Amino acid sequence: MPQKRRPIVRRPVPEHYAQLAQDMPAIAARVCASRGITRRDELQHTLDRLPPFDQLRGIDAATALLQEAVEQGQRILVVGDFDADGATSTALALRALRLMGAQQVDFLVPNRFEYGYGLTPEIVAVAAQRNPDLIVTVDNGISSLDGVAAARAQGIKVVVTDHHLPAAELPAADAIVNPNQPGDTFPTKALAGVGVIFYVMLALRSRLRRDGWFERSGCAEPNLGQLLDLVALGTVADVVPLDQVNRTLVAQGLARLRSGHASPGLLALLEVSNRQPGRLVAADLGFAVGPRLNAAGRMDDMSIGIRCLLSDSLEEARPLAQTLDQLNQERRGVEDEMKEQALAELRRMHLEESTELPLGLCLYDPSWHQGVVGILASRIKDRLHRPVIVFTDSGPGEIKGSARSVPGLHIRDALDAVAAHHPGLLAKFGGHAMAAGLTLKQADFESFRLAFDAEVKRQLGPQPPVHELLSDGELSAQEAVLGLAETLRFLAPWGQGFPEPLFDGEFDIVQQRIVGEKHVKLLLQWADSKNTVDAIAFHADLQQWQGAGGRVRLAYRLDVNEYRERKTVQLIVEYMEIPEGTAG
Repeated sequence: MPQKRRPIVRRPVPEHYAQLAQDMPAIAARVCASRGITRRDELQHTLDRLPPFDQLRGIDAATALLQEAVEQGQRILVVGDFDADGATSTALALRALRLMGAQQVDFLVPNRFEYGYGLTPEIVAVAAQRNPDLIVTVDNGISSLDGVAAARAQGIKVVVTDHHLPAAELPAADAIVNPNQPGDTFPTKALAGVGVIFYVMLALRSRLRRDGWFERSGCAEPNLGQLLDLVALGTVADVVPLDQVNRTLVAQGLARLRSGHASPGLLALLEVSNRQPGRLVAADLGFAVGPRLNAAGRMDDMSIGIRCLLSDSLEEARPLAQTLDQLNQERRGVEDEMKEQALAELRRMHLEESTELPLGLCLYDPSWHQGVVGILASRIKDRLHRPVIVFTDSGPGEIKGSARSVPGLHIRDALDAVAAHHPGLLAKFGGHAMAAGLTLKQADFESFRLAFDAEVKRQLGPQPPVHELLSDGELSAQEAVLGLAETLRFLAPWGQGFPEPLFDGEFDIVQQRIVGEKHVKLLLQWADSKNTVDAIAFHADLQQWQGAGGRVRLAYRLDVNEYRERKTVQLIVEYMEIPEGTAG
């Protein structure tokens, strides 16, 4: 399928950008103003700017139970999720509880291939074999009605900490901390699971301090700031919106990583990712470290990743990080094969023009790997710019789907609407605005496919949304200098909801060559200057680039390339088109 032409739309620049420009380069001020920044101090990501933990509903009940468990030496079992947010949440909970004097604390993460997601009755049965007094869920639990009931029926207390959207009925847990639960007044609803448990641990430390626990026990009061590297990784990897609170958490975690004070497990993951801690940015966590950690849950067992994050030395962490790197390579191979199969299926449908595809697209193959369907859904969504759900077999007569959405469609709410209009069609579902998971009977796939497409059309209209590229404008050769690239790199944590600056302009191709089999390395000349600049297009459409010669229009990010201790400006090409009226 050829790449569709996408409109490049330049962001409007608010008038207040001129005030910001008094404290920073004009282009940086323009970028920040268009992302809602009104004052320079909003980019000062200090911990004293975080909202207090007591605004979280249920936090007093949760910390009372945790305090009792710590002080009485009860057995605490942390039940996590099998993605990077779940792994960092689990590791953070164990590290924090141990630092505060918990003597009997362990973790359990469901293997996605055996138990599926969350605190299910089956996982409770496994947990009960360890005789816990208290189960603490991290990054899951808000939809685990049956699992919580099963635990409490066995006399196990349950604290749910989660960030996913709740259903109409909440589980009957002893305490629930979730900024998205009804009645919660916490000022942000965008915390990742790791952010929620970090706040719970802050509240627990405050409670233990108030009641004199640290003096009585002889346990030194811990600096929980040392865990912010885990918060940063989980927040970025879970692709939650980087609002002011999340930017602060990520910025603080990145500061620890850059200073070399990260946990040994994270440092080992940076090593195998070929990333230098001193130059680390949020994108490195999202595109290099996060996928390696996620690979454990996708291909094998997330316990490997959690043990890496819990390692107390580099010598202990390195073999685990290398295993994660190998699993990630295996994941890439499986993903590439599945993607080719999916694209072949679309071609077999004879729907080369994406406007003819179902607006809500469902794909199913019983041979696809359960752990990779989410990534495949994301890749197809990016290519076709429409909501996509990818299914594979998950048990006798049952299929499991992973959904990814586009701006304008809340995917979990769309699934909720399908379930309401077609009772019994979905066995279970849950998720966020942009990602969700679901299970249904294999025999119901065709019915669901039609119902989902109809619901997407009802919400978005009959035509697919326009896949615009939002640009921060054009840069001249004189503006695109190393100083600006460095300023933008470290100005703020860029990510979901606070996107990295993207520029556009026309260039002449001086040289181009394929590197690494799938990337295009370029030497470009600015259209308005004789100056040249290096550029690279990662995971490029090689067929499209082979037809490109002469002038091209690009959307690109300004980056710093480091080679043999020499820094130069480099453009990271996100999109290319041949201007109309020019030869290819």
